[in-house]
Amino acid sequence: MQPKNWIHLCIDMQRMFAEDTPWQLAWMPKVFDEIVEVATRFPDRTIFTRFIPPSSPDELPGMWRAYYEKWPMMTTTQMDPGLVDLVAELKQMVPPARIFDKMTYSPWTDGRLHSALSHQGIEALVITGGETDVCVLAAALGAIDLGYKVVLLKDAVCSTTDQTHDAAVELLGKRFSVQMEVARTEQWLSSVSAF
Repeated sequence: MQPKNWIHLCIDMQRMFAEDTPWQLAWMPKVFDEIVEVATRFPDRTIFTRFIPPSSPDELPGMWRAYYEKWPMMTTTQMDPGLVDLVAELKQMVPPARIFDKMTYSPWTDGRLHSALSHQGIEALVITGGETDVCVLAAALGAIDLGYKVVLLKDAVCSTTDQTHDAAVELLGKRFSVQMEVARTEQWLSSVSAF
């Protein structure tokens, strides 16, 4: 991967997934060091996404309304609004790292991220974050649909269960092998530093 045309897309490493909430990702500490390593080496190439809940279920259409009727305690009027922030170690990297807010699993839905990356000539994404089988999966598939080369750092993504994490990594690595590479963080960092 040429160093000029890629970015690190770090998915939803937020306090509401790190701290004691109904959405806590117990796995996050297992992959945190790898994510910090990539973001620290390349802060100017890093975009952090944040999943932003509505203030109430009525703000969103269709099944998103039903989703937040199931999780009302995770709307921004019922939880500490600060929980949408990135975890402190990553938040301090902004700027030069950037933040991209989204209200759906995929960061591609409204076209803003793709437009920004297209204007910068970005052709490849290195993906880290959580959850492997939800927002990471949506980000990876959307990136593939838009024509990006994707590198998934398998030891820098996390989920709540081994079974669905493993299934998502296997699906992405085997079914999309032309458009996606699955690598370990150390292996990928070595290949980048070779340029």
